[in-house]
Amino acid sequence: MERRVLLAITLSFLVLFLFQRFVMPPPAPVPSAPAATANQNAGATGAPSATSAPATPSAPGAPGAPVAPVAPAIAATVSEANAREIVVETTKVKAVFSNRGATLVHWILKEYRTDGGQPLDLVPGGAGADAIKPFTLTVDDPAISTRLKDAVYRVTVNGSPAGEMVDATASPQTIVFETASADGLNVRKTFSVEPTSYIVSFGAVVEMGGQRQNPVIHWGPGLGDDIARSKPASFFAPSYNTPAQAIVYKDGKVERVAADAKASQEGPFRYAGIDDHYFVSMLLNDQNTQSVRVDYAPNHVPQPDEASIIGKFVGYSVRFQAPQDQSRFFFGPKAFEDLRGISPEATKVINFGIFSWLAVPLLNALKWVHGFIGNWGWAIVVLTLLINTALFPLRHKSVVSMRKMQEIQPQMKAIQDRYAKYKVTDPERQKMNTEVMELYKSKGVNPASGCVPMLLTFPFLFAFYAMLSQSIEIRGADFMGWIHNLSAPDPLYILPIVMGIAQFWQTKMTPSTADPAQQRIMMFMPLMFSVMSLSFPSGLVIYWLVSTLFTIGQQYFTNYLIGAPARPAVK
Repeated sequence: MERRVLLAITLSFLVLFLFQRFVMPPPAPVPSAPAATANQNAGATGAPSATSAPATPSAPGAPGAPVAPVAPAIAATVSEANAREIVVETTKVKAVFSNRGATLVHWILKEYRTDGGQPLDLVPGGAGADAIKPFTLTVDDPAISTRLKDAVYRVTVNGSPAGEMVDATASPQTIVFETASADGLNVRKTFSVEPTSYIVSFGAVVEMGGQRQNPVIHWGPGLGDDIARSKPASFFAPSYNTPAQAIVYKDGKVERVAADAKASQEGPFRYAGIDDHYFVSMLLNDQNTQSVRVDYAPNHVPQPDEASIIGKFVGYSVRFQAPQDQSRFFFGPKAFEDLRGISPEATKVINFGIFSWLAVPLLNALKWVHGFIGNWGWAIVVLTLLINTALFPLRHKSVVSMRKMQEIQPQMKAIQDRYAKYKVTDPERQKMNTEVMELYKSKGVNPASGCVPMLLTFPFLFAFYAMLSQSIEIRGADFMGWIHNLSAPDPLYILPIVMGIAQFWQTKMTPSTADPAQQRIMMFMPLMFSVMSLSFPSGLVIYWLVSTLFTIGQQYFTNYLIGAPARPAVK
C-alpha cells in the first residue's frame, strides 16, 4: 500500500512538472495602461513613468476637441544643426550619447554578453520607443521639461567640438552638452568617464532667466539584461534570478523593495537605485552624502520580438534637496572587486544573505583557485573538494556516532516497547528515560554527538550555495562538454539525473536510526531533489554532485576504518 502511495505521489509531481514546462500556454500579454508622454509623467513629482505607452492625441477635427494654440518657436542661441550620436569608448564600456536631450542611449558592457551572445546593453531596448532615457532632466515647469528633452545640444570635449568618437581607453574624458535659448534658458550637462570604471560623474546646471533650477535626474526603466525578458516562472520551473527591484542603502544595510507600484523614499541615502541578480544602476551619494528623494515605478512592456513575454523593468529618478554641481552613478556588474573599489559598504549590493561573512572569503578562495586553473567549473570542483576535506573530521565523528546509535537501536526499541502501555503523564515513563540514559552511558554513546558536528558544517554549505548563486563570475562561464553556461540549467539534464542517482546511493548507505516507514520516505527525497535541480544553475548542481560523491567516498573510508555496520542477529 505504502509503495503505491509513494508511486502515485511521484507520478503526480512528474505529470505536473511536464505539463507546466511543455504544455501549459504562456500567460496572455498584459496591456499597458494609457499614460502621458514621458515629460508629462515626470512633472513636479519627478516619478518615472509606470508604463511606456504614449498618450493618443485627439484626431484632427474631432467634435468637442479643443484646439491648443501653437506657441511660437524660441530661437536657440547655443545648439547644433542636426541631431547625432556620440560614441564614448573606455576599456570597460561602449557608451552612446545623443545630443538630442543630451541623454544616454546605450551603455554596452564589453566584458559581458546576453544569453544569446550579443553585447549586453544596460539601457533596455525592449522598454518601448517612448521610454525615458538615462540622464533625462525634468523641472517643475512641464514646458521647460519638454524643451530640455527635445533640444539639440552642442557637444564639446576639452573645449573643441566633439567628433563621432571619443576615446577614453587611456585617459579620463569629460563630454560637455550645452544649449541656450533667447528667452534665458541655459543648460549644461557634463559626463566624465574613466578608462577602467563603470562610474559616470554627472553634472547638470539648468538656469531660466538667471535663476538656477533643481532638476530631477531620470534613469528610466532598467535593467537591460535577459532577466527582465525571461519567461514566467512556475512551481516546477522556477527562476532563481532576482528580477529588477528598488534598492536603498540605509542604517548600514541595503534595503530591497519589490517595485510593484509607484513608490518614493527620501533621506541621506549613501546608495540608491535598482538592481537585479547580476547588475546594478545606482546613485553614489557616499562622498558628500546629501538628502535625496528617490522615486520608483514598474514598467511592464510586451516584448516586440515575442509578445507573450512581458518585459518587467523598473524605472527610477533622483532629486536632491538643492541643485548639485556633481553627482556620481554606477552602471555595471555586481562584481565584488568593482564594488569594493567604490567602498566596502557598496559590496552589500550583492545579496549573499545572512552568511555573507563566510560567502565573501569563499568567493575570494574560488577566485584564487581559478587563478591557477583558468576554468570556473573546475575551480568549483577543486574548491568543493578542499572544503569537504576540511570538514572531513566533523563528518567522520558524526558518522561514527550515528553508527553507535544504530547499533543500540534494537535495545532502545525494547525499552520503548516495555513502557508503551503507560501514558505520557504516567510517572512510570520517567523510568524509561532513566533506562535509556543508562544505556547511552554503558555503550559510550552521546546522542548529540551525531547532530552537532553536522550542524557545524551547515554554514559552509549555505555560504557556498549563496556564493555560487549570486556571483557574477560564473555567469556565462564555460565548463566542458555540453555545459557552456554555469549560471544556466543543464540543457540535457544530465547533471541533475546523475546527482539524483548519487543521492539515492548516499541515502542507501548512510546509517539511520529511523523506522522503516521513515526510511522509505527518505529514499524518495533524491527523486524530489533531482526534479527540483532541473532548473538549478549548472554551477550549483556541480557543487552538490561533487559534495555527494565525496560524502559517498568518505562513507566507504569510514567503514574501512571502523568496520562495516553490524548485521542484526537472526533469532
